[in-house]
Amino acid sequence: MDVELHDDLDGQVALVTGATRGIGAQIAAELVDLGATVYAGARDPADVGAADQRTIELDVTDDAEIEATVERIVAETGRLDVLVNNAGIGGPSEPLHAASTAGIDATLATNLRGPTVLTKHALPFLLDADGGRVVTVSSGMGALAEGMDGGSPAYRISKAGVNGLTVYLDGEYGSDGLLANAASPGWVRTDMGGSEATRSVAAGADTPVWLARFAPGNPGGRFWRDRATVEW
Repeated sequence: MDVELHDDLDGQVALVTGATRGIGAQIAAELVDLGATVYAGARDPADVGAADQRTIELDVTDDAEIEATVERIVAETGRLDVLVNNAGIGGPSEPLHAASTAGIDATLATNLRGPTVLTKHALPFLLDADGGRVVTVSSGMGALAEGMDGGSPAYRISKAGVNGLTVYLDGEYGSDGLLANAASPGWVRTDMGGSEATRSVAAGADTPVWLARFAPGNPGGRFWRDRATVEW
């Protein structure tokens, strides 16, 4: 699909959640390379080793930290152009009848409620930007069109949920200029994906970074894999 991209992100501000390692760290590093001022969200800021990023304490299950994060970014820069909802956990691997309720709660809190509440607080500033972007790292495991067997119920449901969030954001705010999209990075060699995964971290980060470069007027409310749309 032909899209118009920002050649660089000089002067723009991005927040990346779960930026300590894996896909999140790669996305944050590439956005810095593109010229953005990047706030790297982490439950423990000491885990972010990149000196060219602004570390910020952010547990997406903590409402006070969510509010403080957005307030700090706007106080320091006066803007927010890109929100990358990347933070996530795998949750119980067993089928639903055998999964722990505590594990289900933790997964949904991190993977679904967190991005929803963070986006809520970021929206006024994203809408002030010219073509503000919300990029949410989803998964093929949450794609209804690809089936839902194979365990990991809370993870699958949470990713289907953030896909729904993406469609909602486009329907509610797309006409105001917001570009909300979700990306499936594939099976990536991270702590969550494991060493047997077929894709590198760089490959997993490629489409989210590409979506973060979308210029105003590009498509929103879509699910992407390898820079192409896929079925929900």
